[in-house]
Amino acid sequence: MSANISVPLGPPASLPVPNPTKSFWLHSEPTANPLAKEGSRGPITSEADICIIGSGITGVSTAFHLSEIIRSGDGAPGHDGGPLKVLVLEARDFCINGGHLTPVSFFGFMTNEQKYGTHEAISNAALEEHTFNGIRRLCRDNKWGKDIDFIESGRTIMFLTEDDHQNAWIDFNRAVAAGLPGLTGENRRVEWLRKEEVKKRYGANYPAVRTPGSNLWPLKLVTKLYQKAATNAPKDMLVRLHTSTPVTAMAPISTSSSGSGPRWRLRTPRGDISCNYVVHATNGYASYLLPHMAGPKGIVPTRGQVVALRANAPAAEITSSGWTSNSGFEYWFPRPPKNLKDPPLIILGGGREVTGDFEFHQTDDSTVNPAVGRAIRGFLPPLFPGKYKEGREPEGEWTGILGYTKIGDPFVGPVIDPASSRLNKYEGQFIAAGYHGHGMPRAYACAEAVAQMIIADMRQESWTRPAWLPQHYLTTSRPR
Repeated sequence: MSANISVPLGPPASLPVPNPTKSFWLHSEPTANPLAKEGSRGPITSEADICIIGSGITGVSTAFHLSEIIRSGDGAPGHDGGPLKVLVLEARDFCINGGHLTPVSFFGFMTNEQKYGTHEAISNAALEEHTFNGIRRLCRDNKWGKDIDFIESGRTIMFLTEDDHQNAWIDFNRAVAAGLPGLTGENRRVEWLRKEEVKKRYGANYPAVRTPGSNLWPLKLVTKLYQKAATNAPKDMLVRLHTSTPVTAMAPISTSSSGSGPRWRLRTPRGDISCNYVVHATNGYASYLLPHMAGPKGIVPTRGQVVALRANAPAAEITSSGWTSNSGFEYWFPRPPKNLKDPPLIILGGGREVTGDFEFHQTDDSTVNPAVGRAIRGFLPPLFPGKYKEGREPEGEWTGILGYTKIGDPFVGPVIDPASSRLNKYEGQFIAAGYHGHGMPRAYACAEAVAQMIIADMRQESWTRPAWLPQHYLTTSRPR
């Protein structure tokens, strides 16, 4: 995650633009996105029990966790008259995702401990371990590893300044003192590297630290999760997907609190959909349908930019590790090579720090920022002399919309408008969004929590917060 930055006021988000830039993940392989246009034609599903808005890692993980909870329980709770209908709605093509699947480890521990206490700081790391372990287990149990390019290559954090190095060391020692697992002893999973060691191993003349982590093809993972949720769902649950179906407005159609609904009408260009529960899995776009979430106290849409850049050295000389540097602003990893003699393709993102506004309040991912492009093109050659060529044009360049928050952590739980005196104004609506540029290690677990909340509400039971979910993530714990 990048360094803390003051987020300015701004308007609510727009809908996603219809013509985004072409990312490597969606367009480099003709068969990479078999669900791209799923459900985009023909009659729309006009009634559902649960509507999930957004088909990224959060939305699809929510559908997946719902199916797993129902499968392991007593069937669809409190539901009569056919299977429980779960509908995933996407404004554009299926799944626009990116990112490393790398737990935060001890980074940021001191800040979290000072703000929220030791238990919360430990939970913050535990949630990301929960995500990492859950996806790794799915890959192992379902033999998805090769299909989604899942590689446990670790992550190397390189310190370009002494301040970054010292702050990381302070975080590490605070986490050790608090008993965060994996930092010391026989189960130690952290390796500190002097700049001489980094130079010898990787060719960069800066100190670093290595932590556990992985990279993968996010779109392929989300495709697998949706297919598993849809094809292996219990007989009393039905999962459907409508792409090219933006939700443009919402309106209540009842005030029922019995869980029998429908409570909400969602408007789309293809027709209206009535449902009882709504899940906002829209991340940076959340304030379009939830205007009270605009501005720095909510979720700020932020444009991120990425290039696919060919290295200037064979893959055998380029570590397979994921990397981050420059206070978290730049992050990169090589694609798995077919031949160790060939130069690998590097996926490299960042560069927002060279702009005056850090690309905050940007929802147009149909274009790239030339200044950001120049910054990320020129980032690696000076760090790794000879391994990256100055002036080499990337083989792909694209943007995507992130969701930033004031505290750097997501909103998870029931939708609450702090300005409203009605606690039930959005009854039946839930959100998991605002990952602050760090979604892959958090979204899967946050979606699991939301799925648990919905099932508990259907069963008219109390929901118990898992030990791995930080209390301060919850919408019910945010200052009103």
